Amino acid sequence: MLTFIIRRILSAIPTILVVISLVFFAVRGLGGDPAIAILGDRATPQALEAIRERLGLNEPLWKQYTSFLWRLAHGDLGRDLRTDIPVAKLFARAVPYTIDLAIWATVIGILIGVPTGVLAALKWNSPLDFIGRFVGILGFSFPTFYLSILLLFIFGLILGWFPMMGGGGDYSDLGNRAYHLFLPALSLGLIKAAFVMRLTRSSMLNVLHEDYVRTARSKGLKERVVIYKHALRNSLLPVVTMIGLYLAVTIGGSIEVEIVFNRPGIGKFLIGAIQERNYSVIQSGLVVLAVFIVLVNLITDLSYAFIDPRIKYD
Repeated sequence: MLTFIIRRILSAIPTILVVISLVFFAVRGLGGDPAIAILGDRATPQALEAIRERLGLNEPLWKQYTSFLWRLAHGDLGRDLRTDIPVAKLFARAVPYTIDLAIWATVIGILIGVPTGVLAALKWNSPLDFIGRFVGILGFSFPTFYLSILLLFIFGLILGWFPMMGGGGDYSDLGNRAYHLFLPALSLGLIKAAFVMRLTRSSMLNVLHEDYVRTARSKGLKERVVIYKHALRNSLLPVVTMIGLYLAVTIGGSIEVEIVFNRPGIGKFLIGAIQERNYSVIQSGLVVLAVFIVLVNLITDLSYAFIDPRIKYD
């Protein structure tokens, strides 16, 4: 297991390096002048030149690139061009909000999607199955931002059950934080539940027709044992794979949700940085997201051994 983990981490390094390079040159292609974004249109040429020199923006592109890689190798994410605050410190405030949102949206998607997918497979071609498939298609049809606005309008504005915006403060008040998190997580979770439900249903239908399921039933095992111990466990492998991959989509969808609910997460933070041409924040933010996705894929691979004991990493 340890050898596999080390091998996967080493194989992820070139991927991360390619992503870092693409991010660096793509950000430089955004256009606009960060010095003007910081000082404004009325700044004098001398002031603009001084801040470009201080930020290293007047150096050759290859030198900016090597300096960027050198700082990342030493754990330095750079400094905010506007406030001169270390980017790592700014991200330390924003990352927990996005992680909370992505994790709880995934939990909601699994808790709703897996049981409904299993039920739809067991009731194949019944009215319940048709309703489940219709709801799944409906869930795919809703854009994340539209569902967020709809839930915010109904439960926040009309009924007043949940707050309209904000992140709920720090972890010293978990109740208030969960209160502010519920609607955003539900917005992402419902869309993810539609995806998980359809995938679970398809995978479960394939497994239910396998020989070992018929053999288990012929031995007189209870239907509950056949379904949950033999069929469901084997059908979860593709589901777990796609849930891990879909987590990256969830992170992307969190940007829209954070803007709608005005949550101080990575998405809202990056959008502001793009508008300001804040190179250091954009670069570091995308690098953090890339590393996070690589770690999610690693955890997904390792989880196979716990779902299917036939899988070994030796």
